Amino acid sequence: MIRRARQIQLALAAAVIGAALVTQTHHSTVRHRQGQPGPAAARGFTLVAGGDILPDSSVLERAGSDAGGAGYDFAPMLAGVRPAVSGAGLALCHLRTVYDPGEDRTGTYVFKSPPQVADGLAATGYDSCSTASGHTLDDGADGVRRTLDALDRAGVRHAGSARSAQESGTVTLLRAGSARVAHLAYTDGTGGLPLPPGQPWAVALADPDKIVADARAARAAGADVVVVSLDWGTEWQDQPDENQLNLARRLTASRTGGRPDIDLIVGTRSHVPQAYEKVNGTWVVYGTGDQIAGEMFNDQGVQDPRGDQGTLGRFTFSPPARPSRRWEVTKAEFVPLAFDLDAGRVVDLDAALKQGASVGAVRDRIRDVVLGRGAGRAGLVMTE
Repeated sequence: MIRRARQIQLALAAAVIGAALVTQTHHSTVRHRQGQPGPAAARGFTLVAGGDILPDSSVLERAGSDAGGAGYDFAPMLAGVRPAVSGAGLALCHLRTVYDPGEDRTGTYVFKSPPQVADGLAATGYDSCSTASGHTLDDGADGVRRTLDALDRAGVRHAGSARSAQESGTVTLLRAGSARVAHLAYTDGTGGLPLPPGQPWAVALADPDKIVADARAARAAGADVVVVSLDWGTEWQDQPDENQLNLARRLTASRTGGRPDIDLIVGTRSHVPQAYEKVNGTWVVYGTGDQIAGEMFNDQGVQDPRGDQGTLGRFTFSPPARPSRRWEVTKAEFVPLAFDLDAGRVVDLDAALKQGASVGAVRDRIRDVVLGRGAGRAGLVMTE
């Protein structure tokens, strides 16, 4: 666990970094990214992908306090990542909880959040969220509907769960630079909960054949870049498990006309940062870790500080040199993050270190894990 003194230092750095950010106008940074590209030559873009948003009761208390007792405000706790998120051409997040307007929001393995989370994500600059996870069905079909309704109201797109069969078959297409980007999302489990009766499409399950078919359908719908979010793997493991490795190899090997069907894979669920790796020429983030979470207890029932650590992946895509070729990732980076439990703030650890916080050991541990499968040799760098 980060020592209290370190948390205080982290909080001070977070306050300095985020103070000027939380007062800016809602939606002021992101909606222009959905506009149509102009007539100029093809333009590249930078995509960022953040970790699990998993508010527990302590996080909700902080958001209530930040709202001055009038509902919830999640923008201040995300202010530390707003520069990186809002500055990207496209920003993706992973929403692990479902929305419930009532007060009974937490239980054993069941998580619900107030809909104001969506407003906080939009204010931070996120464009689309994956909503397929082991908690998607925590409140059944009604929870799915409320979650997607709230994201729609906030102007945040989504992929991975659906309110209708028609919606489940619709590709989430976004604009970034001059590219059309498809965001697909899946989970390899529902936490033991059954699919709603008559609604097998409520959450997208990680069947490899379906993922490939959906990626090809996205290409047919006009996608230049296909990004797949996967809620997969074993919780609390620093290293990807065999199922992750096998699925990553299978998906990245899939090609149509010599062109990869999938251009980037971003994984969640592990609660801890996992490695990045270039597989068959395609970047795979096995696990981003958590972006927002309270006190996290591992599979041994012990509070584990890794559960409040994560990364923000950042990938720069450049247009193909010739038609019918893939958009290439020409720069791959990651931002090490931590959620300061005392301050209730997401902290960019590099920025905090420059502000004098004693977080070097935490940052270095995250770096070592992320680079643990040779990603550095493939060109991945930690932001400075």
